[in-house]
Amino acid sequence: MEKTFIRVRSGKDIIISASLIILGSVLVALPTGTGVNITGFFMIFAGLITALILKTAYKDSETGLKYKKTEHYFQQAMNSVISSALKTAPGSIDLTEADKGNAVRLDIYHSKSEGKAYLQLFEYVPYKYEPCSAVYEYEIDKVGKLL
Repeated sequence: MEKTFIRVRSGKDIIISASLIILGSVLVALPTGTGVNITGFFMIFAGLITALILKTAYKDSETGLKYKKTEHYFQQAMNSVISSALKTAPGSIDLTEADKGNAVRLDIYHSKSEGKAYLQLFEYVPYKYEPCSAVYEYEIDKVGKLL
């Protein structure tokens, strides 16, 4: 299965950016001291920057549905264990071994509203992570422990 996920803005990202811009505009519009106006301009600037940069959701390029992403990092020795667990039972992956290394990365794209989760394993090759497994689709209750 070939799945591609694209980074997009979530509703939370839009709310954060808009609230910074609106609050900054209110502070600039109020007849107060220079310090408050400077703070207002800073908030407007921060809101504009976050509107351009902040993207925390992922969209499936085929269906257009939005997903959240969770990552777990493992040592190289866990590569074969995780690869075999992804094929049969992803809930059996031992998270006590997570974050003890960064040679292998497990990406989980999940959506509770859709009830689906997509898992893929990546291996670190100098300067980037390369996929070393296919994308596996599971019901979200089977991978709930990983989220």
